[in-house]
Amino acid sequence: MDDLVRLLLRFILVPLGYFVAVLAGTFVILFGGWKIGQVAGLDIEERTIAVYGYLFAAPVLLVTLLSVMWLPSAIGILIAEAFVLRSWMFHAANGAVSAWIAWNLFGYIDDSRVALNGPLAVIAAGLAGGFAYWAIAGWNAGFWRPVFRRRKAAALEGASPPPQIR
Repeated sequence: MDDLVRLLLRFILVPLGYFVAVLAGTFVILFGGWKIGQVAGLDIEERTIAVYGYLFAAPVLLVTLLSVMWLPSAIGILIAEAFVLRSWMFHAANGAVSAWIAWNLFGYIDDSRVALNGPLAVIAAGLAGGFAYWAIAGWNAGFWRPVFRRRKAAALEGASPPPQIR
């Protein structure tokens, strides 16, 4: 019964962790790659246009990342679930590699051969996404090996029973 509950919990935590990971990656791209923090230095008209641009572009970016990132990241997530890999380094590396693969799936915007985002922002978004996934679902990967299990003392298994008072 405990294994069934853990399996059902994994069906909730893994998609939730994936969504939070993509959300974290979206924020890193918005603030790091698109430099949303530099809007304050503009005059009022340019600032208004930039803020509306970010308000409309952020949901589009989120939906795009949700639809593009699921396949590369799912491979790493399945490996983590199958082999009970709970390391934050594995999940951060999975996020970085998945982001780099998904970034290479996109072509260039025009003939200038300039990418939409720089590779540093994409890798940073992947690292942030991988760490966010680990914080939600990766730290207890693998439903058949519980995180908090009581272990019997190995030395007491072969010992004789305690003496009894008669």
